[in-house]
Amino acid sequence: MGFLAIADQPEREPIPGFVGRFSSGATMTSVSWTIAAGALLPEHAHPHEQVAHVLSGEFELTIGGETQRLRPGMVAFVPPNVTHSGRALTECRIIDVFHPVRDDYR
Repeated sequence: MGFLAIADQPEREPIPGFVGRFSSGATMTSVSWTIAAGALLPEHAHPHEQVAHVLSGEFELTIGGETQRLRPGMVAFVPPNVTHSGRALTECRIIDVFHPVRDDYR
């Protein structure tokens, strides 16, 4: 798969308030999220490295005990196996990229 339209991907809501469109290549997964204001990302960890790009809104993210308020234009890096959690302070649009592929998001 070299090219695709995100709008053509089906929406899924794996966490209440987190609606995503998922795309996977050979070694990475990308998710285009629309996140409802007030939605909570429960504390968790996974073996994937994660990069979160905030496109719009404000999202409070805690990574390994450090909390930051992310705004448009900010990027957060979550190392593999590090506990993280968060909450949408407003409605948000975020692009997450995971390496390696997240089979649970295929």
